[in-house]
Amino acid sequence: MSYVYVKNEPTQTRKSHVDPKTKKIFALGFLSIGLILFASAVLPIVSYQLEYSIKFNQIISPLSSKFYNNSSILGEMSTDYTQLSSWFVDDPTQQKFSQPSFLSTSGPQTYTISIPKLKIDNAVVTIGSMDLKKSLIQYPQTALPGQAGNAVVFGHSVLPQFFNPKSYLTIFAPLFKLKTGDEIYVDFDNIKYKYLVEDIFEVLPTDLSVLEQRFDGRYLSLITCTPPGTYLRRLVVKARIVEM
Repeated sequence: MSYVYVKNEPTQTRKSHVDPKTKKIFALGFLSIGLILFASAVLPIVSYQLEYSIKFNQIISPLSSKFYNNSSILGEMSTDYTQLSSWFVDDPTQQKFSQPSFLSTSGPQTYTISIPKLKIDNAVVTIGSMDLKKSLIQYPQTALPGQAGNAVVFGHSVLPQFFNPKSYLTIFAPLFKLKTGDEIYVDFDNIKYKYLVEDIFEVLPTDLSVLEQRFDGRYLSLITCTPPGTYLRRLVVKARIVEM
């Protein structure tokens, strides 16, 4: 019996139907999209540092050893910054602040704040809560609106391009745009109060002086993280009550 072996012709490799020029265009397109997304996140932070942090006289280098000595200042991935207790390196909720007896804590547990310049209208403030996803928060043991002392209100922020005045996750993103003399209105216990911005400044997350009470006037402090989209520092807008 004899055998005949037939050599098969080598199969041809299927050639790609995508033109090399088209591939190059796609690659450049994806690279451009990546660069645009990167720039949209970084440029607002850089712009804020150059324009506003210098104006507040509080510019602090991100390369400073102060930040690396406590990584939570940079914002740990495991930290939930929608909870107010995460906003300070030294958790103020674990500390006791003296509160004079004439600072009443009775009455409504919520009220509203409006900031016409930022198109924030009747944003709800909850007294003593910790969840910034649901409302603005007034820190406990600080003066209520209309009382002598300092009502301290916290709000969450993100990159300015994501600002939505109806979302409590983004509501204080443009807070840095306020200037001296801008108006803030508070509706508390069926009484409307008017405050005018007096000062804007930045502090580190280790600085708890923003919670302190002064009784030479009736103040309102609005606080958020800054630069917008980061947790590097805390922006403080200080306002004083005026007659309407």
